Amino acid sequence: MEHEGDHSCGGGQVVEASSLSWGTRIKGFIACFAAGIVCSLLGTLLLWVPRKGLYLFAVFYTFGNIASIGSTVFLMGPVKQLKRMFEPTRLIATVMVLLCFTLTLCSAFWWHNKGLALIFCILQSLALTWYSLSFIPYARDAVKKCFAVCLA
Repeated sequence: MEHEGDHSCGGGQVVEASSLSWGTRIKGFIACFAAGIVCSLLGTLLLWVPRKGLYLFAVFYTFGNIASIGSTVFLMGPVKQLKRMFEPTRLIATVMVLLCFTLTLCSAFWWHNKGLALIFCILQSLALTWYSLSFIPYARDAVKKCFAVCLA
């Protein structure tokens, strides 16, 4: 009998989800997702701090988004999460999200460029939205049609 999250792999079975109970996984998901929201909101509030506000915003906003994406590891397990992230239907979106995370943090920490940090935060939000839509059947098609109608 195959358990949820088990898959055959080279003759053996690999448990991809987690050894944690379902209740513990739900609590971990909620805690990580909530921490992500708190970081993003805190980053938004810190935006108005004189001189360092934009850097703090970029860092907290990015870490919040990373925590939010990471929260699903509790539900799926790390192996399944990575497999789903890099499926052909969301490969480009995943790469764009990770690239925007990286470029946002580089803009804040190494390049000290507030304008770029803000641009990459905006691109990060757009990329993350497109990535998230890939999990909802036909959502991307609906968004494309909506933009086509609006631009026509």
